[in-house]
Amino acid sequence: MSTQVIVLNGGSSSGKTGISRCLQAILPTPWIALGVDDLVARLPPSLTASGSGIAFGQQGEVEVGAGFREIEAAWTAGIAAMARAGARVIIDDVFLGGAASQQRTRERLAGLDVLWVGVRCDAETAAGRELARGDRTVGMAASQAEIVHEGVVYDVEVDTSKTEALECARTIAAAVTGGTP
Repeated sequence: MSTQVIVLNGGSSSGKTGISRCLQAILPTPWIALGVDDLVARLPPSLTASGSGIAFGQQGEVEVGAGFREIEAAWTAGIAAMARAGARVIIDDVFLGGAASQQRTRERLAGLDVLWVGVRCDAETAAGRELARGDRTVGMAASQAEIVHEGVVYDVEVDTSKTEALECARTIAAAVTGGTP
């Protein structure tokens, strides 16, 4: 079976979205890119203004409630259905719960050929990118830089603090295509 889903896991501002765009440009077949930021941006106000959804603290902390988890489960099930229907999908995610987050995602993607990719970026570099972006709570990138990887098992790991997005994408593409991006 060939890869149907690529899961990119890394902290905020680690470079997942840039890698995703590069993968779409260099992979020989079309891939749809979906990110947790897409999900969060489309949540109803009731899930961004209450304790049951998702909340962002002043120091960059992220609190996730049962309402968000329910929507997230449906979203991931929808992505899995797309992949089962023949779409190739890149998921840009942040495993706030480390290994527990990967396990939830693994269960929802059961039966699909998934490439698990760790997108690492040192806290200082990610914090600099976070400031330059201007659309994140300061502190989020540094607080997530390591915690999102705790206990997570990867097929491929890349480090965007040392390597440009395109080169990271080439490494991932080689894993998808068997060495020929």
